[in-house]
Amino acid sequence: MGRLKQKGKAGAAKAYVTRTAAIKRLQCSLADFRRLCILKGIFPREPRHRKRANKGSSAPTSFYYTKDIAYLAHEPVLKKLREHKAFAKKLSRALGRGEWSSAQSLEENKPVYRLDHIIKERYPTFVDAVRDIDDALCMIFLFASLPSSAKVAPSLIENCARLAAEWQLYVIHTQALRKVFLSIKGVYYQAEVFDQTVTWLVPYQFTQSVPSDVDVRVMLTFLELYQTLLGFVFFKLYTDANLVYPPPLDDKKDETGAGVGAFVLQEAKRTTAALPSRMVKEVEVNGKRVSGKDVRQTIKNITTGAVAELDVDMPDTTEADEAPSADAADEDFVFHPSTSNPQEAASLPTFQTLSSLPQAGSSRLFSAYTFWLSRETSRPIFEFLIRSFGGRIGWPISSGSGSPFDEDDEAITHVIIDRPVVERPDESEEERERRRRRKYVQPQWVVDCVNAGKILLEEPYAQGQTLPPHLSPFEDRIDAYDPTAPIGAEDVDMDEEDEVSQPEGSDSEEAVEGEAPPEKTALKAAADAEDAAALLAAELEAEAAGVDFGSFEKEVRKARKKAKVLGDSPAALPAEEDMNKMMMSNKQKKLYERMKYGERKRNAEREKLQERKRVIDKERKKASKGKA
Repeated sequence: MGRLKQKGKAGAAKAYVTRTAAIKRLQCSLADFRRLCILKGIFPREPRHRKRANKGSSAPTSFYYTKDIAYLAHEPVLKKLREHKAFAKKLSRALGRGEWSSAQSLEENKPVYRLDHIIKERYPTFVDAVRDIDDALCMIFLFASLPSSAKVAPSLIENCARLAAEWQLYVIHTQALRKVFLSIKGVYYQAEVFDQTVTWLVPYQFTQSVPSDVDVRVMLTFLELYQTLLGFVFFKLYTDANLVYPPPLDDKKDETGAGVGAFVLQEAKRTTAALPSRMVKEVEVNGKRVSGKDVRQTIKNITTGAVAELDVDMPDTTEADEAPSADAADEDFVFHPSTSNPQEAASLPTFQTLSSLPQAGSSRLFSAYTFWLSRETSRPIFEFLIRSFGGRIGWPISSGSGSPFDEDDEAITHVIIDRPVVERPDESEEERERRRRRKYVQPQWVVDCVNAGKILLEEPYAQGQTLPPHLSPFEDRIDAYDPTAPIGAEDVDMDEEDEVSQPEGSDSEEAVEGEAPPEKTALKAAADAEDAAALLAAELEAEAAGVDFGSFEKEVRKARKKAKVLGDSPAALPAEEDMNKMMMSNKQKKLYERMKYGERKRNAEREKLQERKRVIDKERKKASKGKA
């Protein structure tokens, strides 16, 4: 006789556990349970059968994997949270009794937990950590712009501002910035670090306020994890770039509002004089000292056929050992031949090879230019942008200290200004000559140059000009609307045809409603023709009405284009597509309908914007003709 299955002991009822049961099993509060789940990356799960997982109950609740809760039971952070709970009780008791020495002793031995082991668990490799710092950077830059309050401590905001400046310094130093977009929410940046795309959002420099419906405690828990993560990542990035971490801070510049310029990048000093014995392994062969590097070089020469004789004399390294070089410290990478092609060595990418690759030309986009920021422009945004692409930038003292040059510098080529043109009658000849020599552009010119990867013309972005549309560089869909794309030739022909067919003061406006002329009736029949026979009949009718063949062909082409645009509508689905849908499962049908709904919605939005663009272009043409 087999084992009897007991209800609630197997299946979904055993694999899932409710939040209440999990808290009771861990013996912690709800706030501590939320903190543990955030730190360890554990989130609620949705069982396939909620009633079975809840042991027959249909009450709404959250479910977690039972294995995840068992995993949390052995977490060292949970032990520290329990110790902190006991510490809080002892401290309140000591303060209530007036035992000040005991309270001070308890405060000095306050239990503190660390998150280093959690970072190592959640991110096994460094590339995994770099791939996951998008949200961390967004949170850091957000808290760096918040005002201090009872919930957000000033030290926390200061630490977030320091981490944000360290990240910007690294991006500027490595010139890793690729895309920028000025949106309503803030400024979106995208950089490439270790061949990983990192995108983050920086809010504008306005006075921020924390809404009352936002739980700051949950955000602070995420921030606690993100600060530890970024500390590890930044240390590795700075160390690989041969920079000192953390970068030293100049307190005087920081007090005067220097921003990122208050930090100083210093190269790390590498001492190669005293090398450890394990770095270079040596043996003595026939009275000669031979290192591992010599052995590998000899094997490489034999493999490539460079050495004809098998009896190879090892080079004498006695003199080389007396003066060790930097090459001796960094051992060469051993190139093993490929199994498919033994003549070709397998070259694997390393950090040294990746850093030695030639950089894109756009990374030094502004290296030949010197910029001056007007006082109404945002200095942190454009200082970061221009310095990331190799340019020099200065600003007035009202925007902060630390400007490398003054406004009178002769090397200034561009002035970034965001105010209307004002005539200055008292302007001297020297100032007038300086104004003619420099180019005054609006801030959008810098961002559009970065996204285009080249220097754009300054005339469309000149001071007081109407700016071209600022497009998002993150839109990768093929069918996305592009306002800079020209209207198709067929659309231009149709617009011109409409203008010619409807001149001012034509007889069509004076015609009585309900009495359509025979020409229009024939053209409407041509547009409504569904097959070749109907099209031939419409052509004969148009010929009898006196319509020329060119106008008839244009009307037919126009009707076919409209039918093509509306071809994705549900009414125009072919029978074959309906047959294919009949072979799908219900899940596949729902997924397919959602996909088609999204396509129709995007097409309708794109067509709406294109139609609006046609109307605007037509009005511009009429206005230009009227001026002429």
